[in-house]
This record gives sequence, C-alpha cells and structure tokens, in this order.
Amino acid sequence: MPNEVRYRLLPTIAVCLFAIPGLQAQASFQFNGTDVRPGTKEHFTIKISDNDGNKAQVPITVFHGQSAGPVLGITAGVHGYEYAPILAGQQLINRINPAALSGTVILVQIANVGSFLGRSPYTNPMDSKNLNRTFPGNAEGSVTERLAHFISTKVIPRSDYFIDMHSGDAPEDLMAYSAYYQHDDKPEISKKGRMIAESMGYDLVVVFKTTTKDYMKDGFPSLYCSAEAFKQGIPAADIECGRLGMIEPHLVDKITTAIERTLISLGMAEGKIEPVEKMAVVKERLYIESEHEGFFYPLKSSGDYVLKGMKVGYVTDLFNRTVQEIHATENGLLLFILGTPPVNKGESVATVAVIEE
Repeated sequence: MPNEVRYRLLPTIAVCLFAIPGLQAQASFQFNGTDVRPGTKEHFTIKISDNDGNKAQVPITVFHGQSAGPVLGITAGVHGYEYAPILAGQQLINRINPAALSGTVILVQIANVGSFLGRSPYTNPMDSKNLNRTFPGNAEGSVTERLAHFISTKVIPRSDYFIDMHSGDAPEDLMAYSAYYQHDDKPEISKKGRMIAESMGYDLVVVFKTTTKDYMKDGFPSLYCSAEAFKQGIPAADIECGRLGMIEPHLVDKITTAIERTLISLGMAEGKIEPVEKMAVVKERLYIESEHEGFFYPLKSSGDYVLKGMKVGYVTDLFNRTVQEIHATENGLLLFILGTPPVNKGESVATVAVIEE
C-alpha cells in the first residue's frame, strides 16, 4: 500500500478483551429441543417451508464448552455465492474443540442453502429475495422471510456476541476487512463490537455508523443480519473477506483465523493474539454510481489507494461507446470496485474508503 496512506495505531489487543468467569461448570445447552452436553457438539438441520411449497434447510452446529462462558453466534452463507466464509465455516466444524471451549458457539454454516445450491448471487432463487435485506423476517412470509425470522428469533437472541461472515459476491472485487456497528445511544455495545472487530487480525476496520439510519429505528426493518443483532442489543461485527465469488485458500484461512482470534479475545479459548502492527479505521465510505446501463471497465483493483479525481474506470453502452468516466470522489482506498462487465443505471461501481487519521 502506498506510503501516503497514514494509519492510526490502535491499542494492543490483550489475550482477553472481556472479563469471563473462570472455568465454571455449566449445564447442557438447549437448542431446537435438544440438550447439547458440556464438552460436545451437535449438528442440526432446520427445515423451513413456505405456503408456496418452497422448502429450505439450514445446517447449524452448536459447540457447547466444558466450562461456562458467553454465547457467540456466527452466520455464514447469508449470501450463498460468497464461498470463502462458507468454506471457513466448514473448517470451523473441526477446528473448534468443545472440550477446550468456555461458553458456546452457534455456527450457522449456510444460512441461505437455496442461494448456495442454486449458485445464485445475492438472492434466493426460490423467491428472488435477498436474505441480507429481509431481516427481521416474517414467520408467515416467503421462504427467505421465514429464514430471516428463524435467525432473528432462534439464533440471534441466544447470542451474547454476534458475527456475520461475508465476502465479495460474484461481481464484487472487495478488499478484506472487519467491521462493527456503532450508535451514539449504544456506547457500551458499540465498544464491545469494536473490540471484536479489532481482535480479528485485519488491517482495515470499517465503522458502520448507525445513529441516523432508519433501520436502527423502531418500526423500521433492520434489513441486515448483523444489524438485527445490534438492534436487539447484542455487540455485532462483520467479516468481509474474499472477492468475486472465488475460493482463495489464504482468504478462507484468514476468516477461520479471525474467528479463532475472536474466541481467544472473548476468553472462550486459550491462546495468545499477536496484535496487528498497523490497523486503519475507515471513517467514511463514498459510493460512486453508474449513470448508465452497459459495460463497466475497471482500471483499478480493490485495495488500491486513489486520489480525488483519479480515473478508476469507465462505462460503455451496448455498442462500446464510452458514456461515463468513473473518477474517485476523494482520497482513499478502493474498498470495492465492480469486477465484471454488466452494469445497470444507479448501481455502485466503486466505493472509496476514507481513512481516519
């Protein structure tokens, strides 16, 4: 990354960010009518169907530690074409050891199996709805709305901390980062979410500032999975790691490691966290939209540092005539840039992340 980017050094991460009772014996953890005994894990397949005959399944593993501690809820595959976090979830099935765990992990391996098996970016092909725009869902709605309702009522409320894992979907060249929710009226919850995001080991942390957002207000849908957790009063963080729907093993491992670092930071697992030497905080994200439909040609990649006014891409019509040049609106990092040709009018083609100094 160019030298002109100035990083803000964040505090060194201690082995444990939160005070957790030490090694207390605990009772079984009940989930979906089953008792999960201390020191064991159980697999669950949740069946969900709607009135149109659409049927979904949700694979979930509950790891119940030998000793007492918090409950960490994790979702992967809210977007079923985002393979890196889904494969990280598969690795975590064998890497989280309940016999050495303090507390409980509820791991939703693939929240949107319909999107995953249907190889469908963004939406569930059964009802064409985007699960990550559907929360808190509806118990009497379409299959995607019922999936959101199940997670909102059966997984999120059981959690003391919550992480939603994503990556760049099929057309998205996305820079890896962690993120957390911040609200002026929720200072303690926001602080805990920030500590989780900082513990994960990413050198870029995005702040989701929600104080003025409608989705945080009563009477408005939360829309996003982790936003629903935050709205319920649970510290919430996101992982965005992976791009263009690709499987890059080092990024899958980075997600798995981020969860293991989080377990250590929460006092749920033993170990030592090596602090990130230079961690940048994104204070603002600026979205650049296409004014036309047609073809988008990127001239930069995610992670590139750009200067205000720099050309980062261009749009052509269906006859290869240039109709718009895309320029950076501010100095910053390209957090996202469209990585495939199709573009519609009004779509974001790039996002510039302004770094906090």
